Amino acid sequence: MDAATQLPTVGMIGAGQLARMTHQAAIALGQSLKVLAGDAAESAAVVAPATVLGDYRSVEDLRGFAKGCTVVTFDHEHVPQEALKTLAAEGVDVQPRPEALLYAQDKQAMRTRLGGLGLPQPRWAPVASVADVEAFGLPCVLKAATGGYDGKGVWMVETPADAEPVLASGLRLIAEERMALQRELAVQIARSPRGETAVYPVVETVQTNGICTEVIAPAPHLDETAAAAAAAIAETVAAELGVCGMLAVELFQTAEGLFVNELAMRAHNSGHWTIEGAETSQFEQHLRAVLDYPLGSTRTAAPYTVMANVLGGEPGGPRLDERLQHLLAEDPGAHVHLYGKAVRPGRKIGHVTVRGDDPDELRRRALRAAQWLQEGE
Repeated sequence: MDAATQLPTVGMIGAGQLARMTHQAAIALGQSLKVLAGDAAESAAVVAPATVLGDYRSVEDLRGFAKGCTVVTFDHEHVPQEALKTLAAEGVDVQPRPEALLYAQDKQAMRTRLGGLGLPQPRWAPVASVADVEAFGLPCVLKAATGGYDGKGVWMVETPADAEPVLASGLRLIAEERMALQRELAVQIARSPRGETAVYPVVETVQTNGICTEVIAPAPHLDETAAAAAAAIAETVAAELGVCGMLAVELFQTAEGLFVNELAMRAHNSGHWTIEGAETSQFEQHLRAVLDYPLGSTRTAAPYTVMANVLGGEPGGPRLDERLQHLLAEDPGAHVHLYGKAVRPGRKIGHVTVRGDDPDELRRRALRAAQWLQEGE
């Protein structure tokens, strides 16, 4: 609790762009967002006054950070289980709880648990040798059981020779079948400790080199049966795993139906569109959920909303501020979010959102805006 405002203090482990945008949502609710950053230059650390520098892997740093926090939550899933369980045992309100977060941290644990729930997912198996991979069947996808994100920790394997260097890395791996995808979808759900839930519309996500580059909300031409199936999967995962906060369920759509790809128990790239595109953003919703507040409406603000990620481009060309000014003059309806991060090629440095009636035209506008901010032309 904040002594000055008598309103909650939410502690967020991690200080990336998700924490930065959560900070913006916390301001409107009168809450204090306290962030644990590894570096003072991180995205949220440069804007949140209650920033603590520390190591998310250190129990002592986490223990000190948690003092005075009403609840502790995350903008990434990399905090060690042992550290989180220690905090929880000492009375810290950690949300989502460590036993739920495990299934967003460990793909092997996730696959085992979802299989036990009878949810649709790709055929998979743990693998530790080339013989294991061959027995599973090639071609296939190899995934690091822990630590992967934005295409990192995922390898498309065609031959035993392709698998050898991945297996030699010493990582714990699972193999998954390659599915004939029609497209990728995602559905987000918020769940509070009392069990209240709020589901957002199913969205289409577009991946480029393993990185999400576009989100179209709601997913165009998705029939009601598939949309209801996606929502039901999210409801089941949230309830059975005891999730608290935002949960993103990434899905493969195939001719045979929907299959669960991955889970994230935090705000997620597939939900950035909600800032302008829904009555309650995913960031406000996450705060409401972890504090056990009543959840907000997920109703959309426009027929379609499209979000495009802005990636860092190559050095040279107009300064980013010049690019921004040009974009705002060219497309006054574009909503730009820049994360205050140093520009590196391929790094997510922001996103652009546009709303309207025609998803194809919105995609053109959003991609044009993101390209201009990336390349300056």
